[in-house]
Amino acid sequence: MTGSVDPRARGDGLGWVTRALFGDPRVALAVRGHPPAGHTVMARYAVLPSVARARFLLPLGSPRATAAALLAYNALRPAKVRAVRAALGAAARTGVVDRVPFPVLTVAVPTGLDAAELLLADRLTALLGDPPLGTARPAGPARCPRSAIYAACGVRPPDPNHKPTLQLFDGTGRPRGYAKIGWNGATRLLVTAEAAALRELSGVAGVAGHPGAPRLLTELTWAGQAVAVTEPLPARVRAVPAGAPPDLAALLAVARRGRPPAAPRPLAGSPFLARLAVQAQGAAGGSRAVPAVAALARRHGDVAVEFGHWHGDWVPWNLGRHGGGLVAWDWEHSGADVPVGFDLAHDAFQRAVVLRAAPVAAAVVEVEAALARHGDGLGLDARRRGLVTDAYLVEMWLRTARLAGAGAGWNRKLHPALLDVVEERLRG
Repeated sequence: MTGSVDPRARGDGLGWVTRALFGDPRVALAVRGHPPAGHTVMARYAVLPSVARARFLLPLGSPRATAAALLAYNALRPAKVRAVRAALGAAARTGVVDRVPFPVLTVAVPTGLDAAELLLADRLTALLGDPPLGTARPAGPARCPRSAIYAACGVRPPDPNHKPTLQLFDGTGRPRGYAKIGWNGATRLLVTAEAAALRELSGVAGVAGHPGAPRLLTELTWAGQAVAVTEPLPARVRAVPAGAPPDLAALLAVARRGRPPAAPRPLAGSPFLARLAVQAQGAAGGSRAVPAVAALARRHGDVAVEFGHWHGDWVPWNLGRHGGGLVAWDWEHSGADVPVGFDLAHDAFQRAVVLRAAPVAAAVVEVEAALARHGDGLGLDARRRGLVTDAYLVEMWLRTARLAGAGAGWNRKLHPALLDVVEERLRG
């Protein structure tokens, strides 16, 4: 594109996101300029607020879709972000945003090629757009504004553990879903795991007290990437305040999935401990992880605890309220056969590390305090609380190691400090 710049060459978040979304070299991508000869423009995005400080790719071409991308789920956002988006969304409804001099990212493909082969949004149009799947569609790049899928995407700093997430809308502004993209080894594992978890959760719909979860709409491999598409969240979902107390009934419903409480079993001989031992053998830094798992078994092997499922990333920013009930999303770390209480421990740990930037040692104190305060409601006496705390910390470090080994790199907030704390707690 003459006089233009291809953002895929950038080393910042805009470069990372555009490489993930538009990796095929046949796609002509540029900020400013005109498409090369023989190419057809398939999509345009406003880059907000600027190329140098890009935070959001806002789809253009349908004022209703543009407005919806700014206004949808605003109740989940911080107040300042909500105010800015509300103002821009109101302007977008009239088409003003198309005329505001934001930098515009233009996406073009060779004329005559099926855009669904090159662009994920067009592939999702074929899967999700109206008319329903199976209805004949025009070949080539023709798009119907009502049936086309418009994708909005946040821009974050490059991070091998981050996944581009697309908010999907049709031309009327109706939300159609979310698409998560696993683009490297670590994120492909997470996207695939979440899709599997959501398939399992479809069997617990209606279980009393269990939080609602987005339904998995489709899962696909596209351009070597793992993509999972979930249904949109309820339009009126509201954020759970960061300081809200944990919902113990919901935690137990997640753990038990409609079944009666399981009989406590000793840690020694449990599938959970066996899994940790296997993961420690293959973990990056396994020379320290293997002894840590063995020390966990020595310290707590005779303690009997209830095992069940867990969400795996139970934190306020993955929870909302709708219609009097709880909604939970981001199930990519969900699993079975863990000590009941892990989600409570994780909630306390992540609030400390993420919201208050606490060091690991201080976050562990928060975990112990939360378990002491609420553990009775989960059937945890003092010995079981000690098991849950130590086992959770080992689980979290092995997660950190697993992601690092899959290409995500070490989480410097947790490594090596988390393993240092584990070793200190289990010494002797």
